[in-house]
Formats: sequence, C-alpha cells, structure tokens
Amino acid sequence: MTYVVTEACIKCKYMDCVEVCPVDCFYEGENMLVIHPDECIDCGVCEPECPPKAIVPDSDPQAQAWLALNAEYATKWPNITRKGTPPPDADEHNGEADKFKKYFSPNPGKGS
Repeated sequence: MTYVVTEACIKCKYMDCVEVCPVDCFYEGENMLVIHPDECIDCGVCEPECPPKAIVPDSDPQAQAWLALNAEYATKWPNITRKGTPPPDADEHNGEADKFKKYFSPNPGKGS
C-alpha cells in the first residue's frame, strides 16, 4: 500500500507533509506534490499533516483516479526534501472543486 496525493493539493501545496516524511518520497510540480509509490513505506505520517486533506491511502476510493498521476509525475518532477513556501493564494484555493481541470500543470517545481 502507498499514499496518494489528490487534486486537493493543487494550488495549495502547503508542503507540511514533506517535513514529516522519513523517506523523502515527495516530488514537486509547479502547483502540486505527488508521492512516489515505490518509495512510500506506508507509514501514514504525512496524511494528518496535510491541511487540505489531499493525501489518502491507496485503499481510499478517491485514490484510484490519482495513482497513475502520482506514479507518472514522481519520475518527471524533482524530489523535495524540505518544506517550501506555499503559494500566496493557497488558502483561497483550499476546498475548491474541480482544481485538476482548472489548474493542473505538468511543469516541474523547483525541488529542494
């Protein structure tokens, strides 16, 4: 089992999850993070740290739609090992619906 980042992360990207991950399995896109499924050790410490509740176990029904995206972009985006600065408008997008259609970017983030 692994944990998965869902669309709730898009445009929020608070990165509190990165601070607690013992295996550094987060990868940074321009406006969201993903978890590398082969690196995640299923410890679950990231899930409660996520303000928008964007991280779910892969057994959660909503995770199915995000498994492939996490696996794909974890191989394209840079690894992130330290919490960065969230977008200035993150709170405005927290809880917003349909963020993938509106805002998803395949571009990589800065990494750390």
